[in-house]
Amino acid sequence: MSTITAKDGTEIYYKDWGEGPVVTFSHGWPLSSDAWDGQMLFLVQHGFRVVAHDRRGHGRSSQATSGNDMDGYADDLAAVIENLDLNDVCLVGHSTGGGEVARYIGRYGTGRVAKAILIAAVPPIMVRTEANPEGLPIEVFDGMRESLFKDRSQFYRDLAIQFYGADKTDANVSQGILDQFWLWSMQSGLLNAYQSIKAFSETDFTEDLAKFDIPTLVLHGEDDQIVPVNDSARKSARLIEGARDIYYPGAPHGITATHQDQVNADILNFLRS
Repeated sequence: MSTITAKDGTEIYYKDWGEGPVVTFSHGWPLSSDAWDGQMLFLVQHGFRVVAHDRRGHGRSSQATSGNDMDGYADDLAAVIENLDLNDVCLVGHSTGGGEVARYIGRYGTGRVAKAILIAAVPPIMVRTEANPEGLPIEVFDGMRESLFKDRSQFYRDLAIQFYGADKTDANVSQGILDQFWLWSMQSGLLNAYQSIKAFSETDFTEDLAKFDIPTLVLHGEDDQIVPVNDSARKSARLIEGARDIYYPGAPHGITATHQDQVNADILNFLRS
């Protein structure tokens, strides 16, 4: 397998396809880089080089005891970029991966970055706080942790339905899409997935977003049951100077699968702009 070694010795798996301008992909929780295959193959076919890694503790990367937080995730993304000596990169992040992209820019700046795309991303902050009264109550995330620990397999099966909006009367979500979500999720380590809930829900990315000084595209489904659009994308688009935002009416969290053609077209148009 293709791997790089992070500074704490964690082995990070990555895939590197194609030739041309570079686009990196940071996946959502608790999936793997395979969740990006529909975007990666499309961009290879249109003349881009695409790189995606499995977050530590997920997919084919090793299950580290530590570093399962946004700083650790950003450091791993930096290790991939630096080991492959990538420059003029467009960073793409979905959900938790959007937080990873934001924290990478907050910690490392945009010296190697040309553009960024946040898709159904968790910034600026998900949990309800005094500064973010519109956020989700901490009990939502406590319930996720309890369900994950009790029966993670069934939890992931149930989560897939919300993730792709398969519970909606007009949904057209195949059993294959739901099955692959479960498969990818079960490849993550229980400890890593458990600790990641705190990372994606309680991390405040407000200061990171203020450091975005490159063209940025924000994509989000308006019927996202996992990361509600009004407390995420709409806020991030206001916090990132000059951000371009596109909202998909009635669309769920997993728009990279349910709205693959539309997402691919919007990414390609932005990359070529």
